Amino acid sequence: MTGFARVSRACAGGDLILSIKGVNHRGLDLHFHLPPEFDTIEPAIRARIKPRVGRGHLLVVINYSRAGVDGHAVPVLNRPLFDSWLAAFREASTTSGSDALPDIASALRLPGMLHASTTGQALTGEAETAVMTALDEALQAFNAEREREGAALCAELESRSRTVQDLAARIEAIRAGATAALQKRLRARLSELLKNTAVDPQRIVQEAAILADRSDIAEEILRLKTHAAQLDELLAADGEKGKRLDFLLQEMNREANTILSKTSGLGEMGLAITDLALAAKSEIDKIREQSLNVE
Repeated sequence: MTGFARVSRACAGGDLILSIKGVNHRGLDLHFHLPPEFDTIEPAIRARIKPRVGRGHLLVVINYSRAGVDGHAVPVLNRPLFDSWLAAFREASTTSGSDALPDIASALRLPGMLHASTTGQALTGEAETAVMTALDEALQAFNAEREREGAALCAELESRSRTVQDLAARIEAIRAGATAALQKRLRARLSELLKNTAVDPQRIVQEAAILADRSDIAEEILRLKTHAAQLDELLAADGEKGKRLDFLLQEMNREANTILSKTSGLGEMGLAITDLALAAKSEIDKIREQSLNVE
C-alpha cells in the first residue's frame, strides 16, 4: 500500500525535516537520501523501520539545516543523489540521441539535493535523538495512512470475493442439469454408433455415465467456494495477509480454469457455465492485482 508522512522538528543548532514515502512492492525495499553526517545512523534507522513496516518500496529523506558559525546555514550537495541524477540524464541522452546538456539548476531544486550544514561538523547526540523521535512520529503517521487505505482495499476485495461466490453458486445451479443432459446425449450417440453390434444397453448407460463424470465440475465448484470463503476469513483477520492471499488466489484461478476446460462439451448449458467461469476469472484477476497492495 502507498503512504506518505512528513515530520518537522527543531533541535539545538538546526531544523530537521524527515519524510517517508512508500509505494507497492512485494518485499521491504528501503532507500535513503541522507545528509553525509547522517550516514552513520542509517543502520539504526533501518532497524527502527523493519519491525513496523512489512513490505513496500520506502524512500526516507532527511533534510537537516544546521546554523554555521556565523548563524547562517551552509548548503551542501547530496553527492550520491546528484551522481544518480547525472547518470540517469546521460543514459536518457544516449538512448534518445540527444546532445542536450544537463540542467544543473533544475537538479539542485530536486528534493533532498541540497541540505544545509556546517562543513566538518559531526552529528550531535541531540540531533540523532531528534532524528529517531521524528522517525517514530513519521512511522506512526505513515502506518495510520496505510491502515486507512488498507481498510478500504479489504472492503473492495471482500466485495469481489462475494461476487466470485455468487458466480460459483450460479454455476452449481446449472451443473446438475448440464451433466444429466450430457449423459442423455452420450447415450443416444453411443446407441447410434453401436446399433449394429451386440452390446448390452446397460453397458452403454454405464459408459455414458463414466464419460459424463469426467466432465463433472462438482469438486471444482466446491473448492472454488471454499477458497473464496477462506479469502473472506483472511481479509477479516489481523496480521500479514500477502503470501497467504497469493496462494488462495492461485488455487481459485486453477479451479476456474479447470471448470472452463471441462465444460466445453456441455452444449448450451456449458456455454452458460463458461460465461460465468470467465466472469469469476475476471474477478479473481482483479483481486490478484489489488492484492499486491496488501501487506
